[in-house]
Amino acid sequence: MTPAQPLGNPAPANGRIPAASARLTPERDFSLYVHVPFCSVRCGYCDFNTYAVDDFGNGVGLAQYADDAVAELDFAHRVMQESGVAVRPMYSVFFGGGTPTKLPAKELVKILQHAISLFGLEEGAEVTTEANPDSVTAEDLKILAQGGFTRVSFGMQSAVPEVLAVLDRTHTPSNVPKVVDWAKEAGLQVSVDLIYGTPGETLDQWRQSLSAAVSYRPDHISAYSLIVEEGTKLWAQIRRGDYSMPDDDLMADMYLAADEILSEAGYSWYEVSNFSSSPETRSKHNLAYWHNQDWWGIGPGAHSHMAGTRWWNVKHPVAYAGRVRENLSPAAAREVLPAQTQDFEKIMLELRILEGLERDYLEKVHGARELDAKLTWLVNQGLIDAESLAEHRRVRLTLRGRLLGDAVTRELLPDTD
Repeated sequence: MTPAQPLGNPAPANGRIPAASARLTPERDFSLYVHVPFCSVRCGYCDFNTYAVDDFGNGVGLAQYADDAVAELDFAHRVMQESGVAVRPMYSVFFGGGTPTKLPAKELVKILQHAISLFGLEEGAEVTTEANPDSVTAEDLKILAQGGFTRVSFGMQSAVPEVLAVLDRTHTPSNVPKVVDWAKEAGLQVSVDLIYGTPGETLDQWRQSLSAAVSYRPDHISAYSLIVEEGTKLWAQIRRGDYSMPDDDLMADMYLAADEILSEAGYSWYEVSNFSSSPETRSKHNLAYWHNQDWWGIGPGAHSHMAGTRWWNVKHPVAYAGRVRENLSPAAAREVLPAQTQDFEKIMLELRILEGLERDYLEKVHGARELDAKLTWLVNQGLIDAESLAEHRRVRLTLRGRLLGDAVTRELLPDTD
């Protein structure tokens, strides 16, 4: 089962982007997301638009996917030109899934190089693919690096076999350090993704996974709390009583353990769930999302955003392929975001990052007197950094604030009345 898409409004078949959004694009970064919806096994916690099927029949499937992605790239380029959107070099590119490396490395390079031929690539741009530790060889990683990729993100999730089994992860933990070394030898930056809060996971097991991850010396580590979405296999197992979720105190202890172990190993947080070995190894693509910049999402179910206009593609690979092969927009629906929604999203996204949110922006939303009272309360509660507020006029979360980020966000969101 895959999650339902938002309802939105009808999307035009020609994909035309509203003029009000197009006018704002020249000063905004432009990124590309490529969704590869194929997996060998669908993990029990996965809520993404993925399929453990390689061939859907009628010439639709893994073997044809690169050509369909190229067709949508051509469509995107044409729509941007016809809509008056600034066609500018890509700030970042991210291949996600699914398991992008289910595609042969040469096919991934084919998609990337076609995108570069259309849009160009900024100097120093980041180009990432996600990968399962069991889905790549040393030769694959060399081909990716030679073909323009700069970074690979491995789905490690845990170093503990029992925890991986609950998540339905099929990779072999001992493969992780091997593929990390292969990626480094190919000249790629490396990120590893971890998940904490798996049903039955202990604090000691989580600390074991953190210690293993830092021992591999990747450039970047993501530590995400498990969110069990309705409709997933794991959700059904929990509902039946097969598993129970950890309590809030254990989840907080797990986050504090991540901050402690990663900090001691030389990693610094720059977003609530993301830590890097230096400012240069922060994920540019993720930062583009958190700063709400522009991106085009290629592939079934992929979402796109262009200066306040957002749309999302049809989810099923057969429906997607049918549309792009007819030179029609694969969008299922779209929405033009009102100003209040954009305020909501800016606050929710930028509060999560190290730099925080500009006080001046919040004053426009709340007014100076009301904001002063809110900020004073948040400082007194130890949730935002007083020094950053006083010296830089930025609202920045403390460690306690990161633990209680939802409460800080609720306090600072504009009134909906």
